[in-house]
Order: sequence, then structure tokens, then C-alpha cells
Amino acid sequence: MLRLHIVPAEGSSYDRVASGDTVVIGRALACDISIPDLFLSREHAKISRGPDGWLVEDLGSQNGTLINGVRIAGPTPIGPGDQIQLAGHRLNVVSPLAPADPVPSGTVYRRAAELVDSRSPVADGEPELRRHAERLAVLNDVHRALSQPLDRKLLVELVLDRVFDHLQPEEGAIFLRDEHGALVTAAARTLPDHPVEALLTRSLIQEVLERGLAALVVDVQNDERFAASESMTMAGVRSLLAAPLPEAEGSLGMIVLASRLAHHAFSESDMELLASLASAASLRLRNLALAERAAEARHLEQELALARRIQVALLATEMPAIPGWEVHAGNRPSRGVSGDYYQVRPRLEGRELVVMVSDVAGKGMAASLLTATLEALSAVPIEDGHSPESILARLSRQLWDRTTPEKYATAFLAALEPATGRVRYASAGHLPGLLVRADGTLVELGATGTPLGLLEHTYFPPAEVQLEPGDTLALYTDGFTEAANHDGDEFGIDRLARICQGGFDLALHELVEAIETELEYFVGDEADGDDRTLVLVRRASEYTYHHVHQALGVREPTDLRAGRDRVQLPRQPARPGGIRQRQSAAGRQRFGKDNGAEGGSAGDAGADFWLQLGLCALFPRASHSWGFWRRLRYQLRTDRGG
Repeated sequence: MLRLHIVPAEGSSYDRVASGDTVVIGRALACDISIPDLFLSREHAKISRGPDGWLVEDLGSQNGTLINGVRIAGPTPIGPGDQIQLAGHRLNVVSPLAPADPVPSGTVYRRAAELVDSRSPVADGEPELRRHAERLAVLNDVHRALSQPLDRKLLVELVLDRVFDHLQPEEGAIFLRDEHGALVTAAARTLPDHPVEALLTRSLIQEVLERGLAALVVDVQNDERFAASESMTMAGVRSLLAAPLPEAEGSLGMIVLASRLAHHAFSESDMELLASLASAASLRLRNLALAERAAEARHLEQELALARRIQVALLATEMPAIPGWEVHAGNRPSRGVSGDYYQVRPRLEGRELVVMVSDVAGKGMAASLLTATLEALSAVPIEDGHSPESILARLSRQLWDRTTPEKYATAFLAALEPATGRVRYASAGHLPGLLVRADGTLVELGATGTPLGLLEHTYFPPAEVQLEPGDTLALYTDGFTEAANHDGDEFGIDRLARICQGGFDLALHELVEAIETELEYFVGDEADGDDRTLVLVRRASEYTYHHVHQALGVREPTDLRAGRDRVQLPRQPARPGGIRQRQSAAGRQRFGKDNGAEGGSAGDAGADFWLQLGLCALFPRASHSWGFWRRLRYQLRTDRGG
């Protein structure tokens, strides 16, 4: 056998083996060495083994055959170092095929990683050194070509072009896994009417793709695993070569090459070269995937930054200046955008101050979208002067109608009269508001109903509380209470309450700093697990009701005692459960209508009322357990077919 180094007019050079006693060269596919050159004859020249060595003979071609620049007229001896010129192609006679590079007689499987990482010494002798140098040149050429900035489609096309240049198969394809793990054709070169799927067999997939082996099948007809493939047999495939595209946890895909010619069998050196080319291609594909993911991450960061700017615009950036009152509000997202929402808004020409804090189930972009929905749905009823309980009832029904079972929110909504200090509030399963009196005593303002969107028919009986001079109301989300340290211990409501009690005489900005400092000390280096929102409202001790009335231009309440500017402290409201228990059936229906509960049967409404009543009585602090509410809402919707 004779090794020929073929240098085309365009493209990269490659090697071919002249096997057998007679080798026909031409542009016809049936030739032993088929060269796609239009200036070649279909059967251009013949190389044959004579008694004294190898001979080259022109087969009557139009453009002739040249040996070392001289046109030959008959059989001409050739040896190592001679050049055969066939039109635009130059065939360098390298040497007789080295004994170390025989064409196998069967099927060979070798681990691709071992082929790529092989450190076996190069055999002595000029032919072996030259072959090793040629292989290095091929790999260098491929790496240089792959270093260009290419997208995925152009990259796989370039890889297949280089494989065809250097290994000269008749057919070939690159198969890559999609996001579901299925193989799809990324690039292919096949003969007319030959489906690319004919190159795939279950045996190849199992050995190459799943086990990471390079495969060399010298004769498909002699291997029962491939001979049974009807599509491969019908396509006339005789020799196969395949290598995986390796990655850390398996394979990205594989390269499969095929030849139909009996004398054009792939060798083990071809398998070694293909494994190296596949490894280089896989590295470039992985780097490209990393670059694409990095670009997507940068784009997502830009989108998150824009979403955060939009979200911040929905929040009150400046607190209203109300004589005799101090207000602080802040929000800190855990993932760029927040699932928390707060609102501090004067209404009714300054006679009321509405304070709202809500916490949507979940975090990140999805939660922030639902937060924006809450803001949009609540803006008009707040502005129109609706009561806290009616606003929450309306929001709850709208969320029930528009969201899936896992989407709901807790909320605390209060309407404060600055002139009197009276606060009317309703709480939809939110964490208890903390009212710290001027003397440091603590009052918890518990939930008056279940989370928004949890039940189809929801009622929020209002409660009232009086804020005296020096009293502070703290509303917050579970980003504070569920913040955990390295041991998994949570910050908790009690710890937050103790800080608020201990700082009852601090300025609001000092109290906020004290809470943040204590929280950061508690969690240490742990990342924020949830969004954090805090709203503080304090009635200044140095102001009297009379001063507030004068500043706002509001008439003083008629129940002011003569000679004193303090109102009679109203009777503390009963527990939410108690309020509901004293409602008559007719009163409940009227109350539900006032709250905006629409649709549904009276039976469903009554069932929801008593269920809500029991939940608030049994689980006064269950609002911080998202899993509890999620399972309950899903079960309710499942039972009712919602």
C-alpha cells in the first residue's frame, strides 16, 4: 500500500492510501480515490503495483498526467518524493504505508479520551515522524479555523468542512443533543436520496454517545450489529468512523463519517485524528455555549435593572410631610426585583393617610409582576376613599379570578387619621403589625382575614386602634423575620419586636439602623433569603391634636374634652374571630357585599366565611408559613374544580 499526500488547488491538504494492486483516480464516485475536480476525467489515472514497484498510467484523460512536471505517455515508475499532477491537484508520494498503520479487518472501539490524551512515543523513521507532523499541522489548522468568532450553526458547518478536507469521507454528519437530550442533525453532507438518519444506528448511539467510545467499522457487512440496519444497507455504506463530542458529564453529540467504497476503508490513524478533531470542536462548542449564557445573563441583568427602576417608580420615593407624624418606608429586594410592595399615600385632602404593605408568594421576576398587578388594582380604590376592608376584599377576589393556586399575597392595609390618631385597618394573613406604645409596651395587630386570592369569598372585618403621641407602628415582611443565620435559626417576630420596644425613644432613622445592624449581625455572611420591606409610622410626642388640626385645617372632633386636647381612648376592638362570631347571617351578607365580594353561591360564601373564621382563630401567626397557605389554596381549588 502507498500513502499519497493530496494537495488540492483550494482547501487543506489530506492523505489517502492507495490500497490493493490497482487504484483508479478520477472525479467519479466509483473511483478508488475520488477527487471532486471538474478538470479531472471521470477515470483519470491509474496506480498499479508492478514487479519492481509502483507505476502510474494515464487513462486517456484530456488534461493528462504529469510526474515531477513531465507529462507521461505510458506507465511510469514512482517512489517516495515524486509528485503526480492531476489537473489542479498535486499528489505527493510519501512512502509505502508504515507497518504500524494497518487497516483493521473488523470493528474497533477505543475510548475517545485515551486517543486524545495519548502520550505514546512516535516510532523511529522518517515516515512516522512525517505522519506525526502532518497530524499536528491538521490539528493546528483546525484550532486556527475554530478561533474565529462564529455562531453555533457556522461553527458546526466549519467543523464538518475541516473533517471532510482531512479525512475525505463520502458522507458525514454532526449530531448534537437538544435541550431534551434527543439527537438532532446540526450539519450534514450526504449523497442524493441518502437520508442522514441512515448514519445513525442504535449500536453507534450506545457505544459512541453514551459510552464515549470512538468507533471504526471497516466493513459494515461483516459486523452483525450494523448489517442488520436496513437503512444503512440500502444506502450502500461499507465503512464507518465515529467519535463523540465530549463534555464533563457525557457527550454533546457525535460526528459520524461513512464511505461506500470497498477500497476506501478508514484506518485507526483516521479514528485517532477524528477523535482529536471532535475534542477540539467540543471545546469550542462548550465555550460558545458559555459565551451565549453569559450574554443572556447580561441581558437578563439589564432587564432586571430596568424592571427594578420601574418598580421603584411605583413605590413612594418621598414620604408625605404630615405635621406631628414621622414616616419611614424602605424596600430591599433579594433578587434584583422585589415581591414586596408598600404604599404610603395621603387621601381625602389630607384627612387620611393610607399605609399598605404586601408580600407576594415567591421571589424574583414572577413575584414582581404580581406586585405590579396589586399596585394597579389597589390604586383607584385607595384614591377613591374605600375602606381597608373593602379594598382587600376586592383585591382578593380579583387575584382568585386571575391567578393560579400558587399565586397569592398577604397584605396589611391601614387608614390613619392624622388629626385624631385613629387607625382603621384590615390584614390579609399578613405578619402582625407591631404597635409600640410610648412607654415601651407592645401590642400586636393580628390578621383579620386570610391571604389575598386564597379563598373565592373572603371577608376582612376591620379593627381599630388609637395611636397616642410617642406611639410607633411597624409593618414589615417576612424578609426580616425569616432571615436565617448559618445554623438555620430565624430572626423571628419576637426578636424584631424586642428591638422595636427597646428603640421606642429613638428617632425613626436610628430605629431603622438598629434593626438593620442587629439583623446583619444575626445572619452574618448568609445571603438575603427573601425581600425585605419595613414601614414605620410614629406620632410625634411633642405635637398635640390641636396643633395637627390647625396645620391641616380640619375641625376638631366633637368629643374633645373641655380644657384638654386629648380624645377619649376608644374601647379596644375585639379579636377578629370575636367580631365575626357576633355577626348575624344577614349582617354577614351585607358585610360581604360592602367588601366587594361578588359572585358565587350563598353556600360557598358562608363556607368560606366560617373557614376563614376558624383559620384566623387557630393560626393567628400562620401568615408567615407560605407552604401552609399554598397547600390550602390548591386543595380548595381542587375540591371545587377551580
